Amino acid sequence: QVQLVESGGGLVQAGGSLRLSCAASGRAFSVYAMGWFRQAPGKEREFVAAINWSGSSTYLADSVKGRFTISRDNAKNTIHLQMNSLKPEDTAVYYCAAAARSRPSTDSNEYRDWGQGTQVTVSS
Repeated sequence: QVQLVESGGGLVQAGGSLRLSCAASGRAFSVYAMGWFRQAPGKEREFVAAINWSGSSTYLADSVKGRFTISRDNAKNTIHLQMNSLKPEDTAVYYCAAAARSRPSTDSNEYRDWGQGTQVTVSS
C-alpha cells in the first residue's frame, strides 16, 4: 500500500495557474504508474492525467490537453500537475492515485491507492 498526500490546491482566477503536488510513501514508488483524477460537485470522478513508471509516457484528458502537464520525480517520490489557463469548469477536488502496475490507465478502477484530494476553485 502507498500513502498519498496532495497539496497545492486553492482559489485562482480564470486564466491563472496552479501546480498540484502529490507526495507518496510506502511501497516502491518508481515501479508503478500514477494518475490525477477530479470530481466536481454532483458529477462523477473523471480522469485528468496519467504518467507511466519512468515518466516517459503521459496521457491527458482531451479537456485539459495543451493546458495541463503531468510529471514525476522518482528521486523525491512525488508527482506534479501543472495547470495553466485554468477555466471555471476545472473547479473540482483533485485526487492523486497510484496504479497497481507500471502502465498508466484512464480507468479509475486500475488505481489501487488514493489521496484525500485537494480543492481547486477557479473563479470567472
